[in-house]
Amino acid sequence: MKVILRQNHESLGQVGDVVEVKDGFARNFLIPRKIAYAALNGNIHALEEEKKTIEKKLQQEIRAAEALSTELEKVSVSISVQVGEEDKIFGSVTTQMIADSLKEKGFEIDKRKIEIEEPIKALGIYGISIKLHPSVIAKIKVWVVRE
Repeated sequence: MKVILRQNHESLGQVGDVVEVKDGFARNFLIPRKIAYAALNGNIHALEEEKKTIEKKLQQEIRAAEALSTELEKVSVSISVQVGEEDKIFGSVTTQMIADSLKEKGFEIDKRKIEIEEPIKALGIYGISIKLHPSVIAKIKVWVVRE
């Protein structure tokens, strides 16, 4: 059975691709979960309209992420931690700590979007990346200071 994909699927392809799958897989899995349409003329036209709305939504998400990125670039976060001998931190600075500090400044950022290249285990200034969208990455400065 030929189907048109409505969503990206790991093993089948991208949105809008027409693929040949077994009848049972299409009827019992893809179509009920709205992952695909049956490849009929009416559905092809409906998919074209759906693609346009998805593209508009994607552009809006990118614009919103870019606007948030420019605001985040102006922000620096200060995290105070307990230190021991020779200014060594007990543990390390986590993405949750950074997300909480950003929340105090008025930015709701999911901790999974914050990328720390290597663990922060010393006092200092660090550049941290926040992946707001697959194509938009913001950089912020994190100051790790003594409590």
